[in-house]
Formats: sequence, structure tokens, C-alpha cells
Amino acid sequence: MSASIDPAGIDGPAVTAWYVQHVPGAVPPLRFARVAGGHSCLTYVVTDAAGTRTVLRRPPIGHVLATAHDVAREHRIMDALQGTGVPVPRMIGVCADPAVNEAAFYVMSHVAGPVLHTAEDAEALGDDAARRRAGESLIDALVALHAVDPDDVGLGDLSKRTGYVARQLKRWSLQWEGSRSRDVPGMDRMHEWLLEHQPADTPPRVVHGDFRLGNAIHAPDGSIAAMLDWELCALGEPLADVSYLLRSWGEVGPNGERSTSSVPGFPTRDEMIARYEAGSGRPLDNLTFWTVFHSFRSAAIVDGVYRRYIDGKMANADEDPARYAMQVDALVAAGTAAAGLA
Repeated sequence: MSASIDPAGIDGPAVTAWYVQHVPGAVPPLRFARVAGGHSCLTYVVTDAAGTRTVLRRPPIGHVLATAHDVAREHRIMDALQGTGVPVPRMIGVCADPAVNEAAFYVMSHVAGPVLHTAEDAEALGDDAARRRAGESLIDALVALHAVDPDDVGLGDLSKRTGYVARQLKRWSLQWEGSRSRDVPGMDRMHEWLLEHQPADTPPRVVHGDFRLGNAIHAPDGSIAAMLDWELCALGEPLADVSYLLRSWGEVGPNGERSTSSVPGFPTRDEMIARYEAGSGRPLDNLTFWTVFHSFRSAAIVDGVYRRYIDGKMANADEDPARYAMQVDALVAAGTAAAGLA
């Protein structure tokens, strides 16, 4: 039996029974604690009676789009990347039977350390040297990821090997249309611009899809201990990851809003670019296209979060959902300006 009232998204007795069968050494009862901050898949720290911690990931509560939140696929990706130099947690098991906990879930090792979501988190990391190491090791992890041959690690069939940009535009257009909360004309203009300016295909590499400080767990010295949140991973254009990481690197907003990487100590944007180019041997160009693309994609994602809030589908939701609508508007304004459409 579960030791306490279980958080939304967890059937304590059923998950405990699964743990006993599939997680070596698990000692019931189990305690489940939802990790705050995520608005996509839900993440829980699971502590057994012996004090051993693991992490469970499952899709959002309620209906989700068919192409989104495939946690079994996320488990497969991180499992394949073990031993490649890409920092990922150890995979323990996956449950594909929705009868156990309403939806599929997987279990991975617990990696201790801070995640830098905000400038205040970065300030608490340590000294300037630790923050510099955080930025440099983040780029090094990206170089290691893009050096992986998908066929060598069994990910050659992760997605189609050609037409990455076209597939991405189709996916996020469908996601936008499937969950849009309201009409936002700039989204249509951005989509048309992106269709007209698609770059040619390059040899496919494993692309994370959401590579940033907020998806990294840091060791005490600032280095990356584990990269998380691989649900958007695909085979495609490495520049998509690099441009997403650098899209607001080191920036301070017009009203004084600080990006996480604006805290003293982090490498500059130019230093990050130079480190990636030196490590990968890959030049970085055509950033305008990817800047517009990331505005379009991020707006579709954030609007999906907003839609789940107003539909009452967010577990433990205690935030004002209007701020997500404002984020969508800001992303659309930035994307249309970058494309020269404003």
C-alpha cells in the first residue's frame, strides 16, 4: 500500500505492485512527490521504504494529442544514449500498459543536483567558475549528442531521416490547430514564412528538441550531471538544438527580466558559438530561420499549456493561466519581428 495520499496522476497501489515486480530492490511502501515546474509530462520522485529514490515520468493527466508525450519513446532514447558521452540518467524500466496507471510511464535513476530554471537558481549554483563550467559543459553535451551516429546506437529508425524541417512544421502546425485556445493571426503568418524559407536537408543527427539549462541537472562544480526531457527528440538538423539553446542566451529583457544565463560567470553567446563550432566542426548559419521556427513552436507549446489550464487538466494547478496567453503573444511578436513580418 502507498504510505500517504498519492498526488494526482499516480495510482499508488497499482504503481507499487508494478515496482515490486520490475524495479530491482524496491521496498514498499512507496512515497510519491510530484516535481513542480513541468507543464508537459509529469515527473515524480519515488522514495521506497529503504530511502532509495527513483524518478517516474508519465504523460499529462487527461486527453493529449496522439503524437505527443510518448514516454516509452523517451525511455528508449535515453537508454540508447548510455555510454555515448551524453549525460543521461540510467533507465530502469518502462510500463506500456495504461491499465496500471491510466497512462504509460517509465522509471529512471534519481540524479541529485540543482536545475537552473531562473537567474536566481543560477546565482545559487556557486561562483563564477561554476557558472562558466555549466555553460561550457552544456555546449560540450550538445557536441557529444550531435556526434552520435543514430545507426550505431539503434536510433536510426527514431524518425524519418529526411524532411526534418517539413515534418517539424507539420507537427507543430497540427499541434497548434489541435489545441489552440483562440485566434492568433501572427501564427499563420509565421507558418507561411517558414514554409517559404525552409533550408535544405543535412545528414541527420539525434536532435534533443528542448536543449536548455532548465532541462539539465548540475553537479556541485557546475558541470552537467544529466540532461532530461527527451520527448521532443528526433533525427534532424543539429542547428535546431543550437539555435534553440542560444535564442535568448545572456539576454536581459526590456523590463529587466533576466534570462538564466544573464548571471555573471556564464560564457557569452559568441563564446558558446565558438565552443560548439570548435568541438563539432559544424559552422552555425541561417539562424534567422531557426529563430522564427522556435518562436512558432514555443508559441504552440505554451498555448497547449494554456489550453490545459483553462480546461482544468493541469495537476495541482495553482497559477494564473493568463500569463501563458501573454507568453504566446510575446513569442508571436518576437517571431514575426525576426521574419520581418511585424
